[in-house]
Amino acid sequence: MRVEALVFDAYGTLYDVHSVVQRCESCFPGKGTQLSQLWRAKQLEYTWQRSLMQRYVPFSVVTREALVYACAALRLELSVQLMEALLSEYLRLEVAAALERLQMKKAILSNGSPDLLMPLVRNSNLQIDPVLSVDALRIYKPAPQVYELAVKALRMPKERIGFVSSNCWDALGAKSYGFTVYWINRGGAPLDALGFKPDAELRSLAELPDEVLR
Repeated sequence: MRVEALVFDAYGTLYDVHSVVQRCESCFPGKGTQLSQLWRAKQLEYTWQRSLMQRYVPFSVVTREALVYACAALRLELSVQLMEALLSEYLRLEVAAALERLQMKKAILSNGSPDLLMPLVRNSNLQIDPVLSVDALRIYKPAPQVYELAVKALRMPKERIGFVSSNCWDALGAKSYGFTVYWINRGGAPLDALGFKPDAELRSLAELPDEVLR
């Protein structure tokens, strides 16, 4: 069945979460890359833990708490001023290549809370609608009910929806739900052993139009 709409993950897929490295480096010279990587890893870990514990807080809170942890783990002194400077970077992450060739309905489905996600989309001038947040359900991806948000918003069966993510765990969560899945595997990572495979594995978003339209 032909894909008639595309749903994109935001963080790591459309937006480069590690574009914060420069600000991290300016705040903590010599530690920018290490801080960015640990911050992101702990951010994801907290979303999974909170979902399993059924202790949801918005992604903006998770992001703040993950930053505090990362700085403590790296023994970096995080003042309120530095914290706010680093958190503000999440409102203007670098956006990936444009997708003008894909003349179909496009949506975003993100773990991001509206207070982070909506300004980010607005600041990047990305023309995608609707922008869906897990905040409506108070549970994070890859819970299957999150992917159902896209089905309801787009008003079409899941078999006609393609899902795009650079996060393997998210791509496979979407595949488990029943979407056609395009995994943007920029780093050439091995596939997670979760019992599913994406329909296509690409090295960048630039390859997506040819794959979808062929």
